[in-house]
Amino acid sequence: MKIRLLRNAALKIEVAGKTLLVDPDLGDKHSRPSFTGRSPNPMVDLPVSIEEILDGVDLVIVSHLHADHFDTVAQTVIAKDLPLICQPGNEEKIRGFGFENVTTLASELTWNGIRLTRRDGSHGLGPVVEKMGAVIGFSLEAEGEPSLYWAGDTVLYPPVAETIATTKPDIVITHSCGARWDGELIVMDDKQTVEVARSAPQAKVIAVHMEALDHATIDRATLRRTAEAAGIGADRLVIPADGETVRIDKA
Repeated sequence: MKIRLLRNAALKIEVAGKTLLVDPDLGDKHSRPSFTGRSPNPMVDLPVSIEEILDGVDLVIVSHLHADHFDTVAQTVIAKDLPLICQPGNEEKIRGFGFENVTTLASELTWNGIRLTRRDGSHGLGPVVEKMGAVIGFSLEAEGEPSLYWAGDTVLYPPVAETIATTKPDIVITHSCGARWDGELIVMDDKQTVEVARSAPQAKVIAVHMEALDHATIDRATLRRTAEAAGIGADRLVIPADGETVRIDKA
């Protein structure tokens, strides 16, 4: 399996002979407003061209409709006949963007030998969740490939911990920038990411969704320092740069 971080949450995953594009945010640097007054968003350029990002994509997965996960550029440039998987409740809006082959991940489904299972997420805790709206994560399994749990835009809370404990994935992908809204944590921070790594000793944790948005509170260097202080090394916690590809073979 090859996992390439593009920017923020956007990934290209090569698995079972197919290429998946997850949560594409393809807008130019500084093309959207600031969340906090610190900087327009996204704060950095894409590492490669949109043409390279879209090349070879067989399936698009959109976890929710926040602009940093499916922006207007992605809605425009992605081929409308590509199969697209989303959470229930987002399908009609996505069809309204012109996409012709939209399927919801209500529970689980198998596409070209790749099994996807919906996982619960909470985009914060308490009243902020109503403002953030519904999100999902997913587990991915395919014959001859490592198992993957993509947690998505969620804090570490009991359903996430339970998914890790019961499915024992080979790979866990976390959103680890410690973004805050109304002062409340809405995705994992450094401490929660380290806790994920502690709870999944069999897994390689890949931390993404960093250094791209101005409401983040944790950068890559901070996460690495926190992990090292907890005895979690780079072999257990991977913090890729934008554009970097991580290859993981089935054990």
